[in-house]
Amino acid sequence: MSQKKIIPFINGENELSSSIVSLADKYSCEGADSLYLYNYTGDEASHEEFLHTLRAIEKDIDIPFIAGVHVNRFEDAKKALYTGASRIVMRRAVLPVEKELQEITSRFDRDKLAIEIDMQRDPHTAEQLNLYYDMGFGMIILKHVDVTEKLKQAVSGCKAEIMIRDGLIRNDLAELMSLEHVEGVSTNYFEEKDIYKAKRALKSQGIDVAVFETSIDFADFKLMDNGLIPAVVQDYRTNEVLMVAYMNEESFRHTLETGKMTYYSRSRQELWCKGDTSGHYQYVKKLMIDCDNDTILAKVRQIGAACHTGNRSCFYRELASRDYVDTNPLTVLTEDYDVIRNRKEHPKEGSYTNYLFDKGIDKILKKCGEEATEMVIAAKNPDAEELKYEIADLLYHTMVLMVECGLDWNDVMKELVNRR
Repeated sequence: MSQKKIIPFINGENELSSSIVSLADKYSCEGADSLYLYNYTGDEASHEEFLHTLRAIEKDIDIPFIAGVHVNRFEDAKKALYTGASRIVMRRAVLPVEKELQEITSRFDRDKLAIEIDMQRDPHTAEQLNLYYDMGFGMIILKHVDVTEKLKQAVSGCKAEIMIRDGLIRNDLAELMSLEHVEGVSTNYFEEKDIYKAKRALKSQGIDVAVFETSIDFADFKLMDNGLIPAVVQDYRTNEVLMVAYMNEESFRHTLETGKMTYYSRSRQELWCKGDTSGHYQYVKKLMIDCDNDTILAKVRQIGAACHTGNRSCFYRELASRDYVDTNPLTVLTEDYDVIRNRKEHPKEGSYTNYLFDKGIDKILKKCGEEATEMVIAAKNPDAEELKYEIADLLYHTMVLMVECGLDWNDVMKELVNRR
């Protein structure tokens, strides 16, 4: 079985969208393995607002989330999954009518569908739970559970993935996590508590959870004469170099324990967790070591500015340079997209891009269609020179369409990652 997961849940009913997004982001940074976001309100306005909130969260966080929504028909399920949710959750008590449910389960794989069951109102045996797996639900979420032999038998005999939703007021987290076939526990218990601390406690009890563990002991690092090792810090998404600082063994251990970059200040002769005073925390995504074991490379999610001057990176001053052509696809596409977006926000007279925006979506779509056709025709030519021009034209017009529709490259890349 894969590692057990702590999955905070957020009830979106009667909550401001901004509050839900903020809390989801906090959990994402501070050790949650996934999120369970739900709003089972049936009215259309609340449903649409929640879907909009989910799309905003998908842009912001980098961990999976499942979405609990009221589903009446196939379109409801499709729209919920298109927010970027890894699964949608339906409540056992309000499943759609049989015809609609069959369409949903036939159109989506079971790893996209989950069902939530209230075990206090409607206790189930393993045989009953397996009926939902056979219907097409790959995950079953159990709430209001009592850890009894009946529950243990039901869970251990279930073919679907099991997640337990619990406030951890009466039940113990370690006991729930230890149940056979339970993939994780969803709870709101950690809204103001340390998830990494809880994970370390679970790890000490022999429960396999995701924590930061070094593959090379600090004693095997090659340190400077002062007992420190330099750490180069990069943005985990763009690989932009943000800063360089130094770590001793204590700060290294603290970084692993908290998931926040912690350094040793040579001037103050003390540990400092980046962000404790400024709020500009660096949440660890990956730690690497070079071939000589004498330099750490940290890939982080940077909150705010890395530099004390307020600049994003400490490396903002140019010493010397010469012109060169940057052909990094990420850089080129991002910069071109930014130019196109800037044209929309700040129109420039005579700009072809502004001509397209002025003509509107129908003109942009027409051009995308024309360029796609020209690319297909060029591909039949044995000489690839023409093809590269047509692909470039299609990419440009596609980016105009993306700006017009409010998408950026992060949205597209996340969708490609979701399809892996």
